[in-house]
Parts: sequence; structure tokens; C-alpha cells
Amino acid sequence: MSAENFRIGIGYDLHQLTEGRKLIIGGVEIPYKKGLLGHSDADVLIHAIIDALLGAAGLPDIGTLFPDTDNSYKDADSTLLLKNVYNRLKDLGYSIINIDTNIIAQAPKMMTYIPKMKEVLVPILGTTNIAIKAKTKEHLDSVGEGKAIEAQAVVLLTK
Repeated sequence: MSAENFRIGIGYDLHQLTEGRKLIIGGVEIPYKKGLLGHSDADVLIHAIIDALLGAAGLPDIGTLFPDTDNSYKDADSTLLLKNVYNRLKDLGYSIINIDTNIIAQAPKMMTYIPKMKEVLVPILGTTNIAIKAKTKEHLDSVGEGKAIEAQAVVLLTK
């Protein structure tokens, strides 16, 4: 297989924590006193994965495909957006080789929720090659101060 058959994409997302919202990461509701502020459910992990997939395929970013000015995406379930993007990629002939991610949060601790996140993501993306790692910011910047949560994703596609 030649190098032209492989495509790499990088995704990133950051959302502020706020009162009165559910905390949903990786399609899993995590019990916590705050949730992420956003137009959709603000699932930082899925949004980072979506942008990585779109970037690898050379497609527009998540904000272009699912704009926050469109009320049909208000409080949208990000797993449905991910399914939409994955189906677009399949239609273009892409398949996922692997996905590597980081969730960066000072609190709550993510490790116990990672297996459930994989249970949600594997059937949507059709691969078990998904790594999800949990990191903190050692009390530095807005994430480390507990004001936000961020996620990073790198994907490798083949066509």
C-alpha cells in the first residue's frame, strides 16, 4: 500500500464548565456538579474526533458542517454528529486505521469512564483501535483551575 493511501488528521476541542448542564464526554454522561457549555451537548472528545476525521479526509471542520447558528443542532447528541461524519467518510471510501485521543480535565477523574466511552464509540466507528487517555493540567491554566475541559484526537485513515 502506498503512502498516498493514508491520511492523518488532528482534532482539538475545548469547552467551559458551567452549572446547569450535563457532563457528556465520549457519549457517556458523567456525574458531576457542572457540564460543558456549548450549542450541542458540548462533548469535547467526540468533537475532537470529528474534527480529526474531517481533517484527514480534507473536509470542512465541525463548525462548518454543524454550525452553532443552526437551531437544529441545539443540544444535539454528538454521537449522532459522529455517525453522520463517519458515514460521509465511508461514502468517500475511507476507513479508520486508528484513533488516539486525550481528555484533559482536572476534575472529574475520567479513567473509570473510559471503558464505557469505548463501548459507545466502537460500534459507531467500526473499529476497536481507539485509544482514550485521561490527563490533568496539574492545576495550570483554565483547565487546571477546573473551569474547562479539553480533548485532542489524532486519526489515521486509509482509502
